[in-house]
Amino acid sequence: MSGNLVVIGTQWGDEGKGKIVDWLTDQFAAVVRFQGGHNAGHTLVIQGEKTVLHLIPSGILRPQVRCLIGNGVVLSLSALVEELETLAQAGIATAGRLQVSGACNLILPYHIALDQARERALGNLAIGTTGRGIGPCYEDKAARRGIRLYELLDADHFSQRVRAVMAYHNAILQQVFGAAEPLACQPVIDAALAYRERIKPLIADVPAELHALSQAGQRILFEGAQGALLDIDHGTYPYVTSSNTLAGAAASGSGVGPRALHYVLGIVKAYTTRVGSGPFPTELDDAVGQQLGERGHEFGATTGRKRRCGWLDIVALRRSLQLNSVSGLCVTKLDVLDGLETLKLCVAYRYQGQELTTPPIDGRQFAACEPVYEELPGWADNTAGITCYDDLPAAAKSYLARIAALCDTPLAVISTGPDRTETMVLDAQLDHMQVADR
Repeated sequence: MSGNLVVIGTQWGDEGKGKIVDWLTDQFAAVVRFQGGHNAGHTLVIQGEKTVLHLIPSGILRPQVRCLIGNGVVLSLSALVEELETLAQAGIATAGRLQVSGACNLILPYHIALDQARERALGNLAIGTTGRGIGPCYEDKAARRGIRLYELLDADHFSQRVRAVMAYHNAILQQVFGAAEPLACQPVIDAALAYRERIKPLIADVPAELHALSQAGQRILFEGAQGALLDIDHGTYPYVTSSNTLAGAAASGSGVGPRALHYVLGIVKAYTTRVGSGPFPTELDDAVGQQLGERGHEFGATTGRKRRCGWLDIVALRRSLQLNSVSGLCVTKLDVLDGLETLKLCVAYRYQGQELTTPPIDGRQFAACEPVYEELPGWADNTAGITCYDDLPAAAKSYLARIAALCDTPLAVISTGPDRTETMVLDAQLDHMQVADR
């Protein structure tokens, strides 16, 4: 395949994007994160060694690949520095390879305080955020009072900006959420400025860098965080994240035009999971759901929260593929289904006696939908680690083919385990990216 690639999650996140990005990146000059914050978590396993990344693009494990954090990302300075130190301890060099857009909005302690206070106040109606300040930071960005990374370079200016914004947020914390004391400004300012010298060499004009790469004929991979069903506009609102998670956000969140996005690879788990609150029509509260969670190690990479598990939801998946103009599907965690006698695909919803083939926009209606299932035979054989499609059990190939047919989208990649080598490619446009070349 020639050209640039966008990798996005097509469900509620946790589809295994990090592994796929890492697997693909030796064919690209640069990897760009274009939205989200350190509420995202990508777990990579290379030769049995696990690395969890939250902000830095997954391509950082490839020594020749440049990694860029685009303006659409909200940035925690402490989280970024902690991640840099973790990589350094693992012997992974980042100097000269990692660049961060100066236009990134900063997550500061008052964002975290607001996030957590709001979730406490919502009680049983809490959205289930990570409590890391992501939403309030995006709110400040939209309200045009956000503080950007480049402002950190001028200490006096930065201090004035923080004091002005904190006066506003302290009033909310005290008057709306009943905080006993306002947050002190100076510790917030001092803590941020302490990172200035470490962060300064990383700040770059990311759109200019990407343009230069394109002009030089270099290929770029755009890495999304979370999943399409968590998109602030098109997800299961209000149980969504605070950014646009769709493939189109790669353009605005990094600073390239939409014609620079040539192929969209949609990552989908062979079943469905969700972290936090929100509607989930195919959720299983039985032994099968428990088995999926245990075999799939379904715990959040960022928070460690247990993920809710259920059958693959084709109705929601089809909507996601349409929203993202997905070129090809990458199905992950196929091996988790090994040993199940019967598999189910949700091909429609039933709502108030009517059968729906598209998800309701109204979240209350979505939550009231019941799944209409199509059953397929499972397989007893072990698929873990298989890297040749012909070696898969016949029932596994039938299951994959049915997903592709129902979604009217070709299968591009199949993942049968967490390691980067446990991957097979099917799409002719990706056929030079064989595992043997890894």
